[in-house]
Amino acid sequence: MDSSSSPGHDVVMYGTGSCVFCMLARRLLKGKGVSFDEIRVDQDPAQRELMERRSGRETVPQVFVGDRHLGGYTDLVELDRRGELDVLLGLVSD
Repeated sequence: MDSSSSPGHDVVMYGTGSCVFCMLARRLLKGKGVSFDEIRVDQDPAQRELMERRSGRETVPQVFVGDRHLGGYTDLVELDRRGELDVLLGLVSD
């Protein structure tokens, strides 16, 4: 688990070790220089239940910035395509 966070923003990713979309989400966030806490739901069923309550979804990954749910990998890609992801991650101002 990476205990640091991006400037002014707490980024959390719920994921598993074997999920391809989790691997892609990790690569996307790391490629932007974003540090994040990763919660491995395959190792802790209680965290999976928390993820499902927070996100309303059962799939991984699920990414949050503070209390804001950004979604899964395809949601991150779409936010990035629209130029919104960097703002939400606190990398640039809007």
